[in-house]
Amino acid sequence: MARLFGTDGVRGLANGDLSPELAMSVAAAAARVLAEHDSSHRPVAVVGRDPRASGEMLQAAVAAGLTSAGADVMQVGVLPTPAIAHMVGELNADLGVMISASHNPMPDNGVKLFAAGGQKLPDTIEDEIEAAVGATFGRPTGAGVGRVYDISDALDRYLVHLLKAVPNRLDGLRVVVDCANGAAWAAAPQAYREAGAEVIAIHALPDGENINDGCGSTHLDRLREAVLAERADLGIAHDGDADRCLAVDAAGEVVDGDQIMAVLALAMKESGELAEDTLVATVMSNLGLHLAMREHDVRLRTTAVGDRYVLEELRTAGLSLGGEQSGHVVLPAHATTGDGLLTAMRLMSRVAATASPLADLAGVMTRLPQVLVNVKVADKAAVAKSDSVASAVAAVETELGDSGRVLLRPSGTEQLVRVMVEAPSHELAEAAAQRLVGVVSSVG
Repeated sequence: MARLFGTDGVRGLANGDLSPELAMSVAAAAARVLAEHDSSHRPVAVVGRDPRASGEMLQAAVAAGLTSAGADVMQVGVLPTPAIAHMVGELNADLGVMISASHNPMPDNGVKLFAAGGQKLPDTIEDEIEAAVGATFGRPTGAGVGRVYDISDALDRYLVHLLKAVPNRLDGLRVVVDCANGAAWAAAPQAYREAGAEVIAIHALPDGENINDGCGSTHLDRLREAVLAERADLGIAHDGDADRCLAVDAAGEVVDGDQIMAVLALAMKESGELAEDTLVATVMSNLGLHLAMREHDVRLRTTAVGDRYVLEELRTAGLSLGGEQSGHVVLPAHATTGDGLLTAMRLMSRVAATASPLADLAGVMTRLPQVLVNVKVADKAAVAKSDSVASAVAAVETELGDSGRVLLRPSGTEQLVRVMVEAPSHELAEAAAQRLVGVVSSVG
């Protein structure tokens, strides 16, 4: 049977495979597992959501599941995912539940869980919760049934937290922010204004159905147009639940997560905040990031793809900055998970402090052309073991030398092998990738 929990909680078509019954069962199971681990008090859960229409239904189901298992529920309304993680810690809660499907289209939704302190749930606890989903249990009655409370000042608390994490004000900056008609529609413009920026907000009128619809961090064209039309210093793009951030410079050029990490790493090294002068990124980060960090004496550690692996490395090694090319950036001194608003404010504070255009700051890193091809195969394990594939990869790596990179990565869920090549030119990268695709296809 397929695992219920994916890399980022339980996700699916709302009212389809992600039914209210399933959401209620997951929530009840989570409360029961928590109570089994610590029976000293009644569990408390913080519950929030993004503005997609199905969130109202699923929030009611989650609240019902939690209270039926004896947990109290603190509802904070529509807030970014990192705000839920923050409120778990601030309210000293035992669990956080964010109802969101992040950058997925509106019909989808998800249930993401946070442990005490706003940390990601350990895999072992997720496994226990999954095993308990659908199981019968003795339900509390009378005063043992959980209660539901609305926390009206959660946004204000989150904004205070964000403003404390910004080293300097943003006065003088003119910024366009694309809120993706999502969870950041109110929080992001208000946070940036309170920090001193002049803010033009776009896609900040969610109606429950327009989240991520041709906007946000996965559709940057409208933000680029708005930055140019408004003569802004830069643009910021969030996804539906605002745990990621991408940027656009004053000329309308995209600044991706790798470039954002490069800017922040050098700023934090200068201020003494970059623990061990080390940045954590995934294997998908561009070779240009590696070269830029090497040039500035910043060590770069790489992990498997996924922010959970970046978080694990940051915690284990006691490091202070990590993230992904997609714009998930983690600053453990200020947040327990990727926070797109925090990332944006730290990036803008660097622009303001140096009085340098974002293009100049991001220019510390040159992105090498990258070609990624998904190759359907019959047996991805056979590809991984193939001597001919290994020889082909070695040959391309020899040709590219230090000026390029090859990565073959099997999909975790499908019979696919992802072939990625970086090279000094797109033509070289494309040619090398197609050679490898041919070898992979013949073996798999």
